[in-house]
Amino acid sequence: MTGRTDDTGRRETPGRAPAGTPDTAQDPAADSQDNRRQALYWRLLAQLFDPEEQAALESASLAVVEDIGLPPALLDQRIAVDSIVQRHPGLAAEFDGLLAADPDPGGESTGEADTRDREAEVRRAALVSKVLLNVFATGTGPVTAGQLSRWQSDAGWLERALGCDPGALRGGRPAGGTGVSPTGSGGGTSPDLSRLIPAIGPELGALEADLVRRMRLREVLADPKLAARLTPSMSLIEQLLRDKNNLDGVALANAKSLIRRFVDEVAHVLRTQVEKATVGPLDRSVPPKRVFRNLDIDRTIWKNLTNWSPEEERLYVDRLYYRHTTRKTTPQRLIVVVDQSGSMVDSMVNCTILASIFAGLPKVDVHLVAYDTKALDLTPWVHDPFETLLRTRLGGGTDGTVAMALAQPKIAEPRNTVVVWISDFYEWQCEPLFESMAALHRSGVKFIPVGSVTSAGRGSVNPWFRERFKDLGTPVLSGHIRKLVHELKNFLT
Repeated sequence: MTGRTDDTGRRETPGRAPAGTPDTAQDPAADSQDNRRQALYWRLLAQLFDPEEQAALESASLAVVEDIGLPPALLDQRIAVDSIVQRHPGLAAEFDGLLAADPDPGGESTGEADTRDREAEVRRAALVSKVLLNVFATGTGPVTAGQLSRWQSDAGWLERALGCDPGALRGGRPAGGTGVSPTGSGGGTSPDLSRLIPAIGPELGALEADLVRRMRLREVLADPKLAARLTPSMSLIEQLLRDKNNLDGVALANAKSLIRRFVDEVAHVLRTQVEKATVGPLDRSVPPKRVFRNLDIDRTIWKNLTNWSPEEERLYVDRLYYRHTTRKTTPQRLIVVVDQSGSMVDSMVNCTILASIFAGLPKVDVHLVAYDTKALDLTPWVHDPFETLLRTRLGGGTDGTVAMALAQPKIAEPRNTVVVWISDFYEWQCEPLFESMAALHRSGVKFIPVGSVTSAGRGSVNPWFRERFKDLGTPVLSGHIRKLVHELKNFLT
């Protein structure tokens, strides 16, 4: 097929617009802006996945940034977002809500009319690249206190870009605690922040924990302002517990403050889980306490309806009824034995806090033993998990027989005793330890072997012990700490 000839004598190709008709898809200016945006994003990906600098991408990105009137410092990861905003205050408003805003407010990218503001998209790509690279490209090697402080500041800008208050995302809470900027709907291509925030929050926490591991922690703790900005996490608590004997003065005070903050947060969650269960059947052999809060108004009215006076429209009450609140409980003894070797830090922290919560229940006598190659009786401090953790010594080998020697004398009434043994069970005296555990089980003790009680539910258990516990009828409980809470409540209440 041949094309027809127009009035000017030029041959037209079928399927193409006549000459002079605007063709957005072929607009050189639009193509140029698209290429600029792609160059910035290609540089972002290259920097995130390959620390080696790509000269061509760097030079192209520098030309783009300078051409659209943005400072070249945007391309330097060593410069914090704070520093750039101080020099160019107008950029602060552009960073706020940067990732929560619709990147295509003008219209669809395809169709009859492409009305996108391509220059704005290029500018947005440059700003997005800056905040993402500064937060996620953390590199390797030692970290200084200044680098940690700069990262925390940049993480705050990322949170602001996602429509959150600085610090809220790392705590898993959107701005104001009620939600995030509405996204993921309409014609735009913004991410769904309601799904993104729960996923990205833990990642930021992991990045911060990694930076803390790579830096001189004592230097941070010696600076009250910097220490106050640390986010308490399991990895940070592990570092503090390992190094606590080398700290003093301000550094030790800041370390204790961080440990207490973390303990209080975890205790609040665990206490809620414990309180959700019932605490045994009502004991109707004990008369109800005759106080107003126990008054059963509905039953009192029902039982006195025969005293209703229609003429006076009054109900005469000649007997009050009260609710039974006393529940049947049997004094129980809970003995928690925790492996405090380096691989069990998460379980050590969780179980120390959990033991303190059960210690607060009526008629539950809680004992706590921690061990590695030596056993330590922490029972005198079981009511205060903070003080208990300060007395632990993480690391070393594992010899459960020394813990068993300390725990066995605590068993006075086997059938009213539960022993929770938390360990990965990688022991060097496997046979003797297992035989003593089996003897406890046969004596009537409720023996609960636990492989992990972490917040994430991950843990490794020695297969040799796992099979033998299964044959004994006491399979290893391994998973989320809620499982252990459930098992303990069934026995103790």
